[in-house]
Amino acid sequence: MLVLSRQRDESIIIGDNIVITVVDIRGDKVRLGIDAPKEVPVHRREVYEAIQRERSQAETGQAVSGESS
Repeated sequence: MLVLSRQRDESIIIGDNIVITVVDIRGDKVRLGIDAPKEVPVHRREVYEAIQRERSQAETGQAVSGESS
């Protein structure tokens, strides 16, 4: 894992077309702005994991248990 230090309004670039910018820092929360092409999905980890669980359950024919994002 690459660990970087950034201050407010500073960015990192992933590849040629994804830019992550530190928008705000308040206490222990950091707000990030992500500029990525529309074809690149961007999700919080917990949302991504819920999507993967739903896909897995759909593939195995199981009912999805009322999870929401």
